[in-house]
Amino acid sequence: MATIHKIGRRKTAVARIYLSEGTGKITVNKREFATYFPTATLQYKVLQPLAMTGSAENFDVKVNVYGGGTTGQAEAVRMAIARAMCEVDAENRSILKPEGLLTRDPRMVERKKFGQKKARKRFQFSKR
Repeated sequence: MATIHKIGRRKTAVARIYLSEGTGKITVNKREFATYFPTATLQYKVLQPLAMTGSAENFDVKVNVYGGGTTGQAEAVRMAIARAMCEVDAENRSILKPEGLLTRDPRMVERKKFGQKKARKRFQFSKR
């Protein structure tokens, strides 16, 4: 099996992953997976597609991720891994699709409008 390259996005985070056969080692930005995503919640999100397809120990994952915060990055990595698992085996799609792992979440932070206070995004609504 050749290396599979996939991209996942969430908010402003972009993750590029390279999936190859191996022992289950995950490297994120040339660092150990557990040190890059220290909380159990973020680690669960990243490992979710591998656990659902039952192939956590079969593949090595090398990740380059940039932009956004830690949660956005973890969810971008999750989406990229889910896309790669669909390319490995087409039957994985029926497992991952109902859980929403293949759906791109389009929600972004709304930009600040001029003439407004610091955090405001919309003008104050007035009926008159």
